[in-house]
Amino acid sequence: MMFRRPGMLHSILPLFFGLAFLVFVAGLLQQCSPGPVPLEKQYIGTQACASCHEPEMMSWQGSHHDRAMQEATDETVLGNFEQARFESHGVISTFFKRDGKFFVNTEGPDSLLHDYEIKYTFGFTPLQQYMVEMARGKIQCLLIAWDDIGKKWFDLQPSARFAPDDWMHWTGGSMTWNTMCADCHSTYLQKNYFEEPDSFATRWAAIDVSCEACHGPGLEHQKYVKSPAYKKGETVKGSFLHLTADLSSKEQVDQCARCHSRRSQYSKAYDHSGVFMDHYLPEILRPGLYYPDGQILDEVYVYGSFLQSRMYRNNVRCSDCHDAHSLKLKFDGNDLCLQCHDKEKYDTASHHFHDPAGEGASCVGCHMPGRTYMGNDYRRDHSFRVPRPDLSVRFGSPNSCNECHDDKTAAWAAKTVVDWYGPVRQPHFADVLAPVLVGERAAGPELRSMLGDTSKPEIVQATAIWLIGSAGDEASRRTIIEGLKHPNPLVRFMAVDAMEHFPLEERARFLSPLLKDPVLTVRTQAAYVLAGPGAQLLQGVQKQDFERADQEFRDVLAMQADFPGGQLLKGQYYYKKKDLARTEQAFREAIRRDPYLSPAYFNLAQLYYQQGKLDDAVREFRNVIRVQPDHATAWYSLGLLLAEMNDLQQAKTCLAKAADLEENPRYYYNLGLVYQKLEQNALAEATFLKALSIDPASEANLYALAILYLQQGQLNKARGMVEKLLEISPDNNAYRQLLLQVR
Repeated sequence: MMFRRPGMLHSILPLFFGLAFLVFVAGLLQQCSPGPVPLEKQYIGTQACASCHEPEMMSWQGSHHDRAMQEATDETVLGNFEQARFESHGVISTFFKRDGKFFVNTEGPDSLLHDYEIKYTFGFTPLQQYMVEMARGKIQCLLIAWDDIGKKWFDLQPSARFAPDDWMHWTGGSMTWNTMCADCHSTYLQKNYFEEPDSFATRWAAIDVSCEACHGPGLEHQKYVKSPAYKKGETVKGSFLHLTADLSSKEQVDQCARCHSRRSQYSKAYDHSGVFMDHYLPEILRPGLYYPDGQILDEVYVYGSFLQSRMYRNNVRCSDCHDAHSLKLKFDGNDLCLQCHDKEKYDTASHHFHDPAGEGASCVGCHMPGRTYMGNDYRRDHSFRVPRPDLSVRFGSPNSCNECHDDKTAAWAAKTVVDWYGPVRQPHFADVLAPVLVGERAAGPELRSMLGDTSKPEIVQATAIWLIGSAGDEASRRTIIEGLKHPNPLVRFMAVDAMEHFPLEERARFLSPLLKDPVLTVRTQAAYVLAGPGAQLLQGVQKQDFERADQEFRDVLAMQADFPGGQLLKGQYYYKKKDLARTEQAFREAIRRDPYLSPAYFNLAQLYYQQGKLDDAVREFRNVIRVQPDHATAWYSLGLLLAEMNDLQQAKTCLAKAADLEENPRYYYNLGLVYQKLEQNALAEATFLKALSIDPASEANLYALAILYLQQGQLNKARGMVEKLLEISPDNNAYRQLLLQVR
């Protein structure tokens, strides 16, 4: 029982109500005072920057960044819209003006011709593209563009006719601005994709690549320069802009890389937080994107090639050559390179062996060969490599010698290099990487030794990890585990990805620390690889780490849901979690978005097979073949399934087609078994022998041939096969028992 003096309550009440009143007023003030300004409202526009940064503003105006995207007006549209007609693949498109607006009459998604208003322009030289607003917030880019150099219309994909249901048609996903282009052509782009209605509510802070696209939102900086603190020379946290001169070279390159790279997007909007790989996953040197020696092949932009260069490893940055605002080169001709390189040593005929006044004496002519993309846009390779025509002879990659001397062979160029510079070439990662990429050599010790070798570019080390990922030998496994601790996040990511082939217990043990990796792409990939059974082995804090990273991965899936590939990834994710209904739904959605996406049909076929829906599996394997007739694995899988269903004649046809497309000993083995079941023993023998001519140590084919000979009573031939089996595997009891039979 509390003791209370008389009159105590009376004396406390005024104080209590006084405090309560102060708390009430403070609450009102808190409700009325503005909170943090939303990020999209912190962008103040380019004109606000001009008052203090006029020289930079003047330099930026008219640049490729300034004209990256514009509203379609008489001032911005460069193409001929005076009833201009252009025909491609039988479709006649007409460009015209009506009521001061720009239109095109062209094929729509229903195969019929329609009038579409041009709302925006994209770029200006050497080509300009045009954009149309469609239903559900989608903005589509025409596949017909204006050649600003030749002053004519042209087809960006002249070699193919895309049906209206194709992802590559101009009304399809490949030309959807919201998905494919917007993030790099506007400032603070928020895609705002909604999966269920398949619609967009995309917004930007500025239509083009403005000051704030690179330097970040300017509101706090503007407040600071108007404050007393600025006048006093005091620094205020959060008031300074991004991408300034005090960044390291690698930090600056990463800032530019978010748009000048081939990459996948992981964050909903780029907000200048974290590092590059918190928002994007750059591609490695994959076949189809790069040549086997690392030179650019597909449209990969600049980052992936520049990372390969000695320039990058020696702290050269983008702004050393390009003006940061006008984007123009800082110097003309060889003077650009002679900022760093000795003129007396390199800008002489004794170095380049060409006429000093000719193209052959150009530094970029020899060390930055290029390719033309989008019909007329010539872009140079930024790996700054020494010409290696000897690699062209081996791997079919280009070289700058033959880019000029196109009437000569690569062998001629390689001999000329030897005549000029001697027989010894400086070591290059391509000498190790290229033979593995083309299948000339297995992933071995030389490739494994790249990991941690600081003389090798980190993108090359990441590619090496990818190549050895499925090797399965103990040395490769150790290299992958080492890669999990690599300081470069791209190497760590590829090592995490390679852990997919490891046993569940090892995945849980080695990947659980990566669930807390400081880089988003790495920790979400760890969550993906562990999803399903692997995650069930985690305990306590590890499980909490997984749940956080797993939620982040689901956010990535939602952000990538507008891509057919994003739906494919979603299906694979839910398959890991044994949610087969959502797996099927995602694969079906991938197909709806791109009816020609063969991996989606293939995965769906495998899903149906595992569920025992054999007829459905047959249908989907046939769909793979319909959209990709040279898909050897689909022919093989279909053949196996038909053989299982005892349709041997069709199985024979499919397996034979697979073997014709890809001389795989396993394909021949199963084809031989089908011939054997059909009692076509001569064909079975010839098929097994064909497999052994490819791989003499194929135990499956040696065993099958031994059984075939045994069944035919050809014991001497059978014994020869069994003896070869025992040479390969001397302790195999089954082979020993078979030897007793043939004796």
